[in-house]
Parts: sequence; structure tokens; C-alpha cells
Amino acid sequence: MSFTSSGRAQTPVLDVGYESTGDPRGTPVVLLHGFPYDVRAYDDVAAILAGEGAFVLAPYLRGFGPTRFLDPATMRSGQQAALAQDLIDFLDALSIEKAVVAGYDWGGRAACIVAALEPDRVAGLVTVNGYNMHNLARSGDPMNPEWERSYWYQYYFHSERGRRGLERNRDELCELLWRTWSPSWAGARGEFPASAPSLHNPDFTDVVIHSYRHRYGLADGDPQYQRLEDLIAQEPSITVPTVVLESGDDGVGGPAASAGRDRFTGPYREILLPRIGHNVPQEDPGAFAQAVVSLLD
Repeated sequence: MSFTSSGRAQTPVLDVGYESTGDPRGTPVVLLHGFPYDVRAYDDVAAILAGEGAFVLAPYLRGFGPTRFLDPATMRSGQQAALAQDLIDFLDALSIEKAVVAGYDWGGRAACIVAALEPDRVAGLVTVNGYNMHNLARSGDPMNPEWERSYWYQYYFHSERGRRGLERNRDELCELLWRTWSPSWAGARGEFPASAPSLHNPDFTDVVIHSYRHRYGLADGDPQYQRLEDLIAQEPSITVPTVVLESGDDGVGGPAASAGRDRFTGPYREILLPRIGHNVPQEDPGAFAQAVVSLLD
């Protein structure tokens, strides 16, 4: 593992566990993982970035690893606005005025939202598969049947059977997602055990189930994030320098990176990664790291 230290950052809602490496005087880079992954996805990326002089931080998202809610009464929301606010709060807790933010899946969504709504806090953005925000008003619109087929797990989580399945069989289910979302990655099965413990956070199931129900209008959001959700609904443009990495062999269907191209109005570069699946930083750490390096001061 290439991170050299771990720490905790207390935000208004969370006690966030994170790992870090590199020179604290360097440009801050925040690496954000997705579901059902954790910061182990960035071990190799972090080593490369530290070698380039960056100060690299990788927080565990709410519901993952050592991150904990401060108040038992707080709603275990997994909505996109909560993830974005967590990133803003994490920067505030560590007194980081501005950082390069990079992520995929849930983490990429948080990074895109903060880049759009708080551009003064973001020096540059690396996002996998483009404009990674949900338009909740269009959540009921059917998509290409090939894409819909790959979303089976989301529809599964809409049911109580799915909640119980995630709770009881989380390792088997999540390893299956790793393998099917990265069909050309021979290392998926072997790498999964290093991240599996992070999926046994006591809030994991509640946060995940809420995420996949809220985005389809099947669960209410946490009222404290409604203002942010209203801003996201306007599909704000992203003005900060951006590198989009497009997975060439992603087992989760969805629009290509170019589908949201018009929402990026600042410096922009798109890179196609053939035979790379959903977990881009772990499958191709060199490409992910070089995308970040291109945005460093």
C-alpha cells in the first residue's frame, strides 16, 4: 500500500477516515472512490502523484471503511448532494482552500458537483465517463435496453429483498459487481479482498440502499441537502480545467463521456482507455495519475 499515513477529519456530519501521502506543501489532490470500492483503488495512483510533488488525500466515503456518522439520528443518506457536501466539508476540515479533485462512480459524481458549484475550491477535475451527475427529474425515463440490463443491481436494491441481499451477501454481491463491471481486468477477483473490509461499515447498507432509491425518486432526500439538490437540477456547467477518462470496456451501461460534453465550458480533454473497465484508477493507474499530473501547478 502506497499511502504513508492515515488520519481523521471531523466535519459537521461525519468523522471521516482518510489516507494520505506526499509533501503537505505540494498541490493538494483529493482522490474519491466509488461504490463498491474504497481507497485501495488509488494505491498505485497515489505513489505516482506523490513522486510528482503532490499532497495526496483519499477519504473513505460515508458508509465505507472507518468513516462514521457523528449523530446516530442523522439520516444515512447516499444522495449525490450529500456526497458533494461531504467533499466540501472535508476540504474545510483540513483547511484546504483549493485542490485538484479526481474520482469515478460515486466519487466522480461528488467531484463533478463541487467543480461545478464551487469552482474556486477546485484547481482541476479528473472524472471518469464525463458529466457524472443525476438529473432526478428524468430518472423515470427508460434508457437503452443494453444499459438497463446492466443496472439490475440498482433495481434489486429498490426492493426489500435487495436490501437483505446486500446485507447478507455483500462480499459475494460486490465481488460480482467488480468482475462484471471490469470484464477485461484479470486482477478483479484477486484485488477485491483488500477492499472488502470497507464494505462492512455499519452504515454501508443504509447509505447504499438510500442512494439507489433516492436517484429514482423512491426515497426522500435529507432536507439539509435540498438546496444543493436544487442547484444540481439546473445542470450547472463545469468551468474548471477538466480531463475526462472514458472507459472503453465498462460493464455498467450508460452514456458515453461525450454525451455531457456541452456542460464543460472550460479547458477540456477527453481520453479513451480501451479495454479498461469501471474501476479506472486500479485498472490503469498510470493513465489516471497522468491525467491528474496534467492539472497540477
